[in-house]
Amino acid sequence: MLEIRTSSSQVWEVDYQAPNQLRLNGQLFGWDLAVLGNGRYHVLFEGRSYQAELVEADYAAKTLVLKINGQRVALQAKDRYDLLLEKMGLSNATVLKVNELKAPMPGLIVDIRVAAGQAVQKGDPLLVLEAMKMENILKAPADGTVSSIRVTLRDNVQKGQVLVQFA
Repeated sequence: MLEIRTSSSQVWEVDYQAPNQLRLNGQLFGWDLAVLGNGRYHVLFEGRSYQAELVEADYAAKTLVLKINGQRVALQAKDRYDLLLEKMGLSNATVLKVNELKAPMPGLIVDIRVAAGQAVQKGDPLLVLEAMKMENILKAPADGTVSSIRVTLRDNVQKGQVLVQFA
């Protein structure tokens, strides 16, 4: 079961019974979905046609931004574990305090996109690490302030090496 929220006043309970069987607020949800490609979909629901596009997805934070018939809709999902933690009063216990960003793999620093003292939000790009001829954008794992950058442009780094420290 998922709880989907678009705003404080719009909340839906979504339950997957079986493949292609979806319940919305306890009622069977009958729809026809056609995948158009590149995050675009055509949906038929109760005789009406909708064009849907996936604009953004943050699966770790369980957020989606859709464009439905040209109108942006931001969605926040909570699964049964999130709801249980919230019911127990532990939802704030999951807030992440990060002190440093470490290299996930060996590579070469090809771009530095932040400076010491800069405030960053979760998901903001910090560095670009080239590994195996691919550029990997390393993003802020949580909100914070950069206290120091421990690498310079064109540095070779090892897996686990501290790249950025947070205040």
